[in-house]
Amino acid sequence: MRDTRHPISRKRAALVALAAAAAVASLVTPTPAAADSGVVGGRTANAPDTPWVVALSSVDRFGRMRAGQFCGGAVIAPTKVATAAHCLREDVLGVRAEELRDLKVIAGRSDLVGGGGHEIPVKDMWINPAYDAESNSGDAAVLTLARPLPSGYVIPVAPAGDPAYRPGTDATVYGWGDTTGLGTYAHTLNAADVSVLPDQDCSRAYPAAPGQARYVPATMLCAGTREGGRDACQGDSGGPLIARGKLIGLVSWGSGCGLAESPGVYTRASAVLPGS
Repeated sequence: MRDTRHPISRKRAALVALAAAAAVASLVTPTPAAADSGVVGGRTANAPDTPWVVALSSVDRFGRMRAGQFCGGAVIAPTKVATAAHCLREDVLGVRAEELRDLKVIAGRSDLVGGGGHEIPVKDMWINPAYDAESNSGDAAVLTLARPLPSGYVIPVAPAGDPAYRPGTDATVYGWGDTTGLGTYAHTLNAADVSVLPDQDCSRAYPAAPGQARYVPATMLCAGTREGGRDACQGDSGGPLIARGKLIGLVSWGSGCGLAESPGVYTRASAVLPGS
């Protein structure tokens, strides 16, 4: 989740709330989100053009209204999906991740409740052993799929030192999360254009403080716009940040959504993904 003044992982409290609402959702008539206009400050994206973006889904935990979507991910190999480690926490899911019987990924589908694309069960998972829930450092996990996706769905991971990580580089973040910062969750895939920002911007926005997350440049990446207005938000956690045709980050945490002095913080792909 993205807490407004105590920055923690963008999904944690939001996912707990979604899980609590799931039981109620089955008793009421589903209604569409009020706005599907984009990730905060974003635009509608087309899944066939971005096949490496996937939704993580559990109808058992999060209900059918949005096909059980609760996080995002990126296809890094035909049977491998990278996502955020905090998406798989027991206090988020309500059960241990390995006990989540219907965990799957939805790929190649722009509209979560539409047809087409692929729905593939997850058969195994790797959670970064260096993940630190207090600082959010190392916030990454890799899911192994029960069957492969087409090779064209794979996005390469930018290695350390790649120009895609340089401050000022244009980047795009994708997800099905909150489009307003007020709990207006999207049914369709959205994208927001941002820029890679200097580490100093996030170090200044998120200084070390007791009981709060802090910016760790070695494992994190700062992205957004200095004037605010374009950002990932709740529901986008684990989704990809893409620059120069490569995966450079995974949506992790921040304070608020699209605020001028609170950039988005992403897990630095080169620091945490196996083989990157």
